[in-house]
Amino acid sequence: MVTTFFLLLGVLLAQVPPSRIAFAARRDGNWDILVTGVSGRPPVRLTSHAGSERFPVWSPDGARIAYGAERDGTWELHVMDADGGHSRLLTRDVVAKGPRTWSPDGTRILFESVRDGNGEIYVVEVGSGRVTRLTRNPAEDRFPQWSPDGSRIAFTSSRDGNREIYLMAADGSGQTRLTTTPGEDDSPSWSPDGSRIAFASSRDGHGEIYLMGSDGSSQRRLTTDSAEADLPRWSPDGTRLLFQSVRGSNYDIAVINADGGGYRRLTSAPGYDGSACWSPDGERIAFLSGNQRQDFLYIMDLDGRRKTLLSDRPALDPRWAP
Repeated sequence: MVTTFFLLLGVLLAQVPPSRIAFAARRDGNWDILVTGVSGRPPVRLTSHAGSERFPVWSPDGARIAYGAERDGTWELHVMDADGGHSRLLTRDVVAKGPRTWSPDGTRILFESVRDGNGEIYVVEVGSGRVTRLTRNPAEDRFPQWSPDGSRIAFTSSRDGNREIYLMAADGSGQTRLTTTPGEDDSPSWSPDGSRIAFASSRDGHGEIYLMGSDGSSQRRLTTDSAEADLPRWSPDGTRLLFQSVRGSNYDIAVINADGGGYRRLTSAPGYDGSACWSPDGERIAFLSGNQRQDFLYIMDLDGRRKTLLSDRPALDPRWAP
């Protein structure tokens, strides 16, 4: 009985996927998609086409990766298995540089395209490849983000003269403006429970992180820093927010509690530290560090310590697997 128990336990543990980070790395003059663990083993190259592949985004179950691929000067969406197998073209003549996010049920992917002369938001069905345009106006619509239950999409639009946060149903109907300030409101990010949206705003004359209810209510400022704050990202447990902190030409990563307390600057090196994303357990952060012309992939602990280099090749677009 004891032997059988440990054999079964070994089988179950073998089925648990290791912690993985997908990213784009420059190799042989172009960009490819690679996946790396955090144990120090060399990254695994998933794509090797003569064109470039970038912007990897994991499916919710971690089984597939959507990405943008450049062929003959045109970018389209592709999807492949997490090991690089069964890669296929997802869009045709859409001019989509990269996917933005999968729907929570893993059946659709949001993306932006300028095929009609300005930035609009589209969705593609992964199974059929059917593309649907969700926004239609002369202004730029961008940064679409699914709600955790998949019923709504938050996005940014400049249709009313400046960038504001909007909300629409998953089919593009019911487009409603959530913010109404003279400043720029951008980069919406849903809380894990779908009740709140974090975003960046310059409404007070300076880029800061704000929080509001998912219906636009109770808007309040979280950060009060001298640096410009942008690109908030919720922790998996919904208690903290990662964000980009910019002082002149110096880009750093900071974290703050969702109640506005606990602000901490995690990086302070000169140059660029950014493109930060949470590990699934919320205990580590993957990020890029360098000089913006040549950045490399690192991970660090939540307190900013134990920074570890994961790839010795110039990197972009890190995404931690779910």
